[in-house]
Amino acid sequence: MATYQFLGTVALGSHVHGHGHAQNSVFLASSPLRADCLGCGCGGRLSLKDATKFRFGNRVIEKRDRGMVVADLQNPKTVKGGCGSVFEDVPHLTDWLPDLPIFGNPLKFNPAYSAVKQYFVDDDDVVAKDIVVTMENAGAGLHFRRAGPRDKIYFRSEEVKACIVTCGGLCPGLNTVIREIVSGLWYQYGVREIYGIDGGYRGFYARNTIALNPKVVSDIHKKGGTILGTSRGGHDTMRIVDSIENRGINQVYIIGGDGTHKGAKAIHEEIIKRGLKVVVAGIPKTIDNDIDIIDKSFGFDTAVEEAQRAINAAHVEAESTHNGVGVVKLMGRYSGYIAMYATLASRDVDCCLIPEVPFFLEGEDGLYEFVYRRLRDNGHMVLVVAEGSGQELIAESLGPLDKLSDASGNRLLLDVGLWLCQKLKEHFPKVYNDPITLKYIDPTYMIRAVPSIASDNVYCTLLAHSAIHGAMAGFCGFTVGPVNNRHCYIPISRAVEKQRHVNTSDRMWARLLSSTHQPNFLRYKTVLKEKRDHQLKNAKVDDVKLDQNLSGLTASHSLPIDS
Repeated sequence: MATYQFLGTVALGSHVHGHGHAQNSVFLASSPLRADCLGCGCGGRLSLKDATKFRFGNRVIEKRDRGMVVADLQNPKTVKGGCGSVFEDVPHLTDWLPDLPIFGNPLKFNPAYSAVKQYFVDDDDVVAKDIVVTMENAGAGLHFRRAGPRDKIYFRSEEVKACIVTCGGLCPGLNTVIREIVSGLWYQYGVREIYGIDGGYRGFYARNTIALNPKVVSDIHKKGGTILGTSRGGHDTMRIVDSIENRGINQVYIIGGDGTHKGAKAIHEEIIKRGLKVVVAGIPKTIDNDIDIIDKSFGFDTAVEEAQRAINAAHVEAESTHNGVGVVKLMGRYSGYIAMYATLASRDVDCCLIPEVPFFLEGEDGLYEFVYRRLRDNGHMVLVVAEGSGQELIAESLGPLDKLSDASGNRLLLDVGLWLCQKLKEHFPKVYNDPITLKYIDPTYMIRAVPSIASDNVYCTLLAHSAIHGAMAGFCGFTVGPVNNRHCYIPISRAVEKQRHVNTSDRMWARLLSSTHQPNFLRYKTVLKEKRDHQLKNAKVDDVKLDQNLSGLTASHSLPIDS
């Protein structure tokens, strides 16, 4: 069941033995998903998802106790197998609705799949999170359930009433995901009731739905944005689930980032509490590529490709004038993946600044000195900066500012691009008596408002189809994505537990440094320490001076004892 840890000891279930009688037996976990019969040594096997009870030491837990499902929502559905392997499964409708009927998958009769050697994914198939391991730890580590169509499904085509919602900021590929969910449900599973939720989460209770079919979505993949509209905030779990229940919706496809997925998790938990036959499937979306676990986010390749146009323009401008400096600001609130990959792809960038690597302006190996050397040697330079970089430096120069946030809870950033341009323009005439010609290009929202490129279109198709297959098979509370190039179902809680950041000790960052020849700015910590020590020293000196002044003041104004 979805709410406790199965420790790989025993499961209690029943199966038909070789002599033809069904008996209650004890099964020993032999793989993350299978258990072997120990009751009579008949060689019988049991799928762990069909087990009726699980034992933990002296404690036996009934699978069908929905109250326990609700009480233990926060715990993962985990199986520990041999060799240190851990299988982290996603919830299933039968965890709280154990008597649901099962149906055959109509893909068996779909002409498009007639040439496929194996229609369906086996329930034993798992995907390893880590594929580079030592010989001693081969087979160990975390595993997820492999995505794909199942032989048995838990929805009849005519009973499905699906809805799709997009939340958060724009991202290339949103319309492609919408199109492929609609087309996949329609053509692969014969679903005819598909609706779009207008304007993000608040559209569940504040706006009308949009009827979707293949004709409506036929060419939307050629357009940027989302035909459903989007918004930040507006999440009201109770009102959303009320709307889902009142409308008779039983499949909810939610496309969004980490904040959106946290909302999806809350919706899923409320659905369990109400005992509804409703699945919640997430499709991860973030242009910054900062969702952990999955290989990458859809739209990221398109964003990097579009960023090349801005970098090329900055390079042409800088190259065409004396002391030309081109500055390009790219998206990347907390993770600098777009800036890093765009820099590597361009090969015209001289310096790349990302949030993961604090930089400093003055002193040896500071940014000022590097820009000066590059202009002296080449006559021009291009600088790429991620929007989340240098926030501490800006705050230092502008003084303490109120920390504001948007409707999704994201901290509003100070404009590092404009600030950096101003600093460079002020510094060079004053220090080097040689002004620079600086051109600033900010394509921040341009790179996310374009249609997705070919590779992202294919990727979005795989994500959409994986979500459909998982929902029809009864899985819920999951998000989809590739792990080591194999698509799988990941518990929403796992997907949103932390953000991914550029690993500055990884070879990819080393490749960037070797391409740009920029300083690594690791001295920044030393500079900070020196600055703090200097401030502390000055504070002590000021205290000594104050004591001396007070002593002198007291002596000069002292009165005779016998006056």
